[in-house]
Amino acid sequence: MTKGQIGQFFTIVGAEFHKSARIILTGAAAGTIMGSTRPSLDIDFGIELRKFSRENWQKLESAIQKAIEKTGIQANYAEDIDRWGMITLHDYRRRVTLYKKYGKLSIYVLDPAYWSIGKMTRFLDPDIQDMLLVFRKQKVPPGRLARVWGNALRESPRSIFLTRFRSQVEAFYLTYGKKIWGKDFDPSRSIGQFYSASGIETENG
Repeated sequence: MTKGQIGQFFTIVGAEFHKSARIILTGAAAGTIMGSTRPSLDIDFGIELRKFSRENWQKLESAIQKAIEKTGIQANYAEDIDRWGMITLHDYRRRVTLYKKYGKLSIYVLDPAYWSIGKMTRFLDPDIQDMLLVFRKQKVPPGRLARVWGNALRESPRSIFLTRFRSQVEAFYLTYGKKIWGKDFDPSRSIGQFYSASGIETENG
């Protein structure tokens, strides 16, 4: 995935769909814009139509399908990308930055801390490498990540995924923290901030 490919995809969508819509990029496409270089041939995004109707939604889906056919890039999209995972993205719609406009499409990029919630939930090696690159490039403070991840954990429905998420946040800070924030980084401080934001007083709470 490159910025050029992202632009080509939404140029086609914007030329085919003539209604105002807000697109929120996440996944590999957002990672590319924020500094990741991992190969990918799919675009993940949320959609907000200014004037929703079944007809408008169908027209937008048709435009997206045409972009898929012309570019070979697959698209995963939804009205609410928060439903894609068991750990909530919380108030993600307010945590975006305008990237570009294509016709009446306004393309936004999800804030790197909120973008990373899905990455941290999966915690596969490609996700970890994406986070390392993006956090360095965007200079994301470890304390802000701790608060966002902690709030996401607190607001998510109870499930086994919460226990896994807690363990993966700890492992990330302990294993990769110094690689991102330098040799003076204190993982225990960020882990404590994470637990505080999540409403859990201790690791065993």
